[in-house]
Amino acid sequence: MSRVGRMPITLPQGVVVDIKKNEVTVTGPRGELCHHFDPAMSITLNDNSLIVSRPSDSKMHRSLHGLTRSLLANAVQGVTSGFEKTLEIVGVGYRVDKTEDKLIIRVGYSHPVEVSPLPGVSLAVDGTNRIKVTGNNKELVGEMAAKIRAIRPPDAYKGKGIRYAGEMIRLKPGKAGKAIGQRI
Repeated sequence: MSRVGRMPITLPQGVVVDIKKNEVTVTGPRGELCHHFDPAMSITLNDNSLIVSRPSDSKMHRSLHGLTRSLLANAVQGVTSGFEKTLEIVGVGYRVDKTEDKLIIRVGYSHPVEVSPLPGVSLAVDGTNRIKVTGNNKELVGEMAAKIRAIRPPDAYKGKGIRYAGEMIRLKPGKAGKAIGQRI
């Protein structure tokens, strides 16, 4: 039995779940999320908790069991508290500004880079070097954060670039060995 899939999902106060065949709609204080799942998985609502069960122990059904439960749990968390990712910009002269709903990122290129948020995702700027990506859908929040980070990933030698908050960058040593190797 799947350790993740067998755990029930308790629904917080104010969350309503509507199950129609393989489509599940979760509505809460922050909005509404709708997901389509594999028809083999059975999703039931019992005493204010969601339970996912699988028809057999085949490899495909075992993998779908945990996935379905995780996606449902993310939808419930998204409509209640939402998701947030924080990005940091590290480097001399690197900064970010916000105009209307777009971000203008200056990270050492000859031109500033404009970033528009995906639908359902909001972007906020904290100071000149922090970006907060928030939204209800965990997948969209992660995708938007990855797109912003891909503009200038952290450099392996100096550590400059855009990184996730708390991300550790292992710096490579420079060319220190070249001067020692030249002996006459």
